[in-house]
Amino acid sequence: MNFVKKLTAFMLSAAAAAAVMGYAQGADSGSNIFQPSSVICSAADYTPAKVTVKADYSCTTNAVRINWNKVSGASGYRVYRYNGKNWVKIATIHSGSTTTYRNSGLSSGTLYQYKVKAYKKVNGTNYWGEASEAKYTSTKSKAVTITSTSQTTSAVRLNWTKQTGNGYQVFQYKSGSWVKIATVRDVNTTTYRVSGLSNNTEYQFKVRAYRTDTKGRVNAGTCGYVRRMLGSSPLAKNGPLSVSGANIVNMKGAKFQIRGMSTHGIMWENFSDILTKESLKVLRDDWGVNTIRMAMYTEEWGGYTTGSSYASQAKAKVNQGVENARSLGMYAIIDWHILQDGNPQKHQSEAVAFFTEMSKKYKDYNNVIYEICNEPNGGVTWTGQIKSYCNTLVKTIRKYDPDAIIICGTGTWSQDIDQVIGNRLSDKNCVYALHFYANTHTDWLRSRFTTCYNSGLPVIVSEFGTCDASGNGGFNASQTKTWLSLLDSKNVGYINWSACGKSETASAFLSGTNLKAIKSGTSQLTESGKLIRSWYRSRAGK
Repeated sequence: MNFVKKLTAFMLSAAAAAAVMGYAQGADSGSNIFQPSSVICSAADYTPAKVTVKADYSCTTNAVRINWNKVSGASGYRVYRYNGKNWVKIATIHSGSTTTYRNSGLSSGTLYQYKVKAYKKVNGTNYWGEASEAKYTSTKSKAVTITSTSQTTSAVRLNWTKQTGNGYQVFQYKSGSWVKIATVRDVNTTTYRVSGLSNNTEYQFKVRAYRTDTKGRVNAGTCGYVRRMLGSSPLAKNGPLSVSGANIVNMKGAKFQIRGMSTHGIMWENFSDILTKESLKVLRDDWGVNTIRMAMYTEEWGGYTTGSSYASQAKAKVNQGVENARSLGMYAIIDWHILQDGNPQKHQSEAVAFFTEMSKKYKDYNNVIYEICNEPNGGVTWTGQIKSYCNTLVKTIRKYDPDAIIICGTGTWSQDIDQVIGNRLSDKNCVYALHFYANTHTDWLRSRFTTCYNSGLPVIVSEFGTCDASGNGGFNASQTKTWLSLLDSKNVGYINWSACGKSETASAFLSGTNLKAIKSGTSQLTESGKLIRSWYRSRAGK
């Protein structure tokens, strides 16, 4: 028998022997493994089922997470994304129990398509299932910023930054909730006019960009927010205030000069009566006042720290002042009025609790300013006690209210303003208090103020009087006018002490005046009140 015949006979014998033993060669090409003839397998037997990508997915502005069903027997999965021309492999997952994938590094407000297919690995060979149907997703659009508004007595026009996506949604706050009032379906249109509004009324708006997928799901970005008051009130025209350089500026970045009146202690009923809406309206319209300061004594009789009932009463008065001022488009200063206590650290824990509550409550109010220590005195200094206290209180407020102006008192009844030069707080919206009484604090303090202002230090005169530092006697119109002329030349704000009828020179109203309903004109005014009203009126609208 020749060699070929011998080989053929041998192979037939081997096959026969194998058949007798009940085995046949496996279906995997190149394998030397044998399997029972009763379970002879083909490639189709190893092919996993088709993947189904689930309808639900999550997304951010730069990532999408897709999810799919687990395929029985799968060793893993491969994820593909369509690039506009071809399906491109973007990930291989080497676990049959992993049924999710996050694709990052994407563009915002953009539509994407994905496919997934399973594989089963047998003896070193991957058997691939059928790819899933294409799944459409989209990323969220980025946050818009409302850049400007223009308004009339009955309408507001909102303008915002352009983003990627399908368009924009406009919301208005109504009756305690946000209501969608418009959908702008052109991503290139970045403006919308809201009409049918009421004069002297404050409104809140949000705008967000959005992108929809093919199933109509909306993936919206973060909202840009704005609060606006219609009309010609100080708040309507100037909006939220901030600090730029040595000055306070309005929402458009123009220098804004606070011209205000301070209450006397609001824990004493007859002094807090000025906070009625009727009286604040007279101060706004007849005097030209744009800001009311609410002096809340801390330690004197009935002060905030002297008992819980007094604290509750004081907070009620603060709320009355803030809300009434807001309804009139005026700014409101919440004044932690330390005086007798001297060192602001003495009641620091109470101050932290108070301003935590206030900043939580008023964080969305454009008209609120916080004054955290009226007049530190008794030998405390900026570097020794005051700066540390102010740092603590600023951090307390910023937990909830990130932008409002904060007034920090300075040493020696807020006269040592120069100690702050080169040693300011890091917070960009803090200003520093200077107080003067015209018959006591003259050229020497004006020179100190000028040095501070020229150094770039943002200063506000959060309290001044037309008389002696005692508040009684020494009415000095000439020195008062010299002070106010200097402050006007620098666009630095000032607040007069005080809008009350106490029998003292500094009072703006005659003793016995009904502060709940003050009258326009001068019939109820002291000499100090007449001077301040006349000065403010001459600068109204400037």
